Amino acid sequence: MKLAIGALLLAATLPAQQPSPDWRRLEEETMRHFQALLRFDTSDPPGHEAPAVEYLKQVLEREGIPVKIFALDPKRPNLVARLKGSGKKRSLLIMGHTDVVNVDPAKWIHPPFSATREGGYVYGRGAVDDKDNVVACLMVMLELKRRNIPLDRDVIFLAEAGEEGSVRYGIQYMVEKHWPEIEAEFCFAEGAGVVRSGGRARYAQIQTTEKIPYAVRLVATGPAGHGSVPLRTNAVVRLAQAVAKVAAWQTPMRLNDTTRAYFERLATISAPEDAARYNGLAHPDRSAEIQEYFAVHEPRHNAMLRTSISPNILQAGYRVNVIPSEAVATLDIRALPDEDVPRLLELLRGVINDPAVKIVPAERDTRPPAQPSRLGTEAFRAVEAAVRGIYGVPTLPYMSTGATDMAYLRARGVDCYGVGPATDVEDGPKGFGAHSDQERILEEELHRFVRFHWEIVVSVAAAQPVGAPSR
Repeated sequence: MKLAIGALLLAATLPAQQPSPDWRRLEEETMRHFQALLRFDTSDPPGHEAPAVEYLKQVLEREGIPVKIFALDPKRPNLVARLKGSGKKRSLLIMGHTDVVNVDPAKWIHPPFSATREGGYVYGRGAVDDKDNVVACLMVMLELKRRNIPLDRDVIFLAEAGEEGSVRYGIQYMVEKHWPEIEAEFCFAEGAGVVRSGGRARYAQIQTTEKIPYAVRLVATGPAGHGSVPLRTNAVVRLAQAVAKVAAWQTPMRLNDTTRAYFERLATISAPEDAARYNGLAHPDRSAEIQEYFAVHEPRHNAMLRTSISPNILQAGYRVNVIPSEAVATLDIRALPDEDVPRLLELLRGVINDPAVKIVPAERDTRPPAQPSRLGTEAFRAVEAAVRGIYGVPTLPYMSTGATDMAYLRARGVDCYGVGPATDVEDGPKGFGAHSDQERILEEELHRFVRFHWEIVVSVAAAQPVGAPSR
């Protein structure tokens, strides 16, 4: 019944000349494509997205949708499909990545690339990261073409490689070498979703900005020696002291337009005690106490307030009776979008205050910093309307503490919005979330997400009837 009501609300929000697709009829096709994509082992590393891309290419071309393939490595291609619009407005990009993180098959109840359906769920690596977005984009493109929807914008579908750790094969390659193929005013991609609790949708998080990952190494040095003669200059001790200082240091709180709106809107749907905390963040007399509460009880919210630093890897020693001459800690820094990273590292040196411990930036792919996407755009309004019509909940603009490939697009001036299906908050702690050993998605929420994706694309890109008010 809920899905039927959602379908009616969806139909009511579409332009008058665009009848809603028969979503019940399309559910079997959606599931068939989704399972086919999940069954391709596109683990990254090593990265072998070609079979999934070839599948998408065949499906799209059978419907007469033109496809181009771009690849730095033939095993790691990127697919671009385009439906032409009138050119009245700039293009809309919809995007999903075909690679997935690695698996340990021994830990899975169902084989990770089996796409097993059980109890109303589909299990498989990539079920919510990110082949849900890939299949939603695919179904939207197919229906736009089949129904011959008049468009004011080109709609571009990018199925990209390498998001999970090899961006040089995917978004970085496309932005640097093939930008005209994907240049757009707006983009919808992964990055957030609808939060369910107790089986009911509560609110939608729409990613409008994200923190930027940096890895640095703390390298402590000192003379080697025999373990029977402890040394005050022991590199392990120096490193441990440095890590303890870093862990105790908290960078200053800095809200931006996204996080400020997030906490303001979250307060309106929270219990009174929680709402008081969210509203009191900027209050000078209460802020420190609230931040400490978040650090202990709501660590994700604490991470949204500031640039965060987490010591995650320690390496030292090779024998119990040898004092090593070097010890290394790797820090995961997640910087606010406008963070001055060189200055941050200087502050970090002052916090450590030990000339025997050096800060060395690690070599790794990272995303570029960029300004948050705007909240007053046609695209964001379309997302808010679709969330109300399909899920019946409010929209919270969200700063992701993780990283997505939208950072590359935002750095080029594209307003990007991270979307995703409804998932249960209870799933993560149970081990059913993204990157987990039992990744899964509710079938009904996959289908609802496809309808949501259709709504936002049609609202932003479809031509309006003569005399219709601007959306």
